[in-house]
Amino acid sequence: MLSSFADSVTLVTLSEMGDKTQLLALALIARYKAPVQIMLGIFVATVANHLLAAYLGTAAAGFMAANTLRWSLVVLYVGFAAWVLVPDKDDDDAGKSRGNAFMTTLITFFIAEMGDKTQLATVSLGAAHKDQLLWVTAGTTLGMMIADGLAVVAGPQLLKRIPMNVFRILAALLFVFFAARLALGYGLG
Repeated sequence: MLSSFADSVTLVTLSEMGDKTQLLALALIARYKAPVQIMLGIFVATVANHLLAAYLGTAAAGFMAANTLRWSLVVLYVGFAAWVLVPDKDDDDAGKSRGNAFMTTLITFFIAEMGDKTQLATVSLGAAHKDQLLWVTAGTTLGMMIADGLAVVAGPQLLKRIPMNVFRILAALLFVFFAARLALGYGLG
């Protein structure tokens, strides 16, 4: 239980650094200057999106043979390690929607997370920890809140001082670590 939560928080926090949704959070705070509404929108969108993703992962784990699942996850994690090294581009339309900060954040974050590496990582974490759906969702949600909260609370000043490549490399190494752990037969269940 603790492993699924800790894995999820760590992996998503590092993966989210410099991700398009973190850049989206920066754009939203610059436009609306409403940190509470933006953080609530991120929270609701992430819970909905990642609960769905973790459920899909646990469902996949239920019908795949253990060895097939293990090697599929190894390949996914190695792929995520490579993917996380590629910087995301800032969405030119981020924060330009009309309406209040909460609804704009809720809608844009839910859509931005579809097919994103953190959502796909949540699917794989759900599969790897198939009996821990809620812990995986809680962990990935907390990871998103930490990373995107940095963008909202500290804003551009803090992020200018932290080289995003450092976070990308750490996240890639973490994905490789999870892949190696699974390849050696640890971490499923």
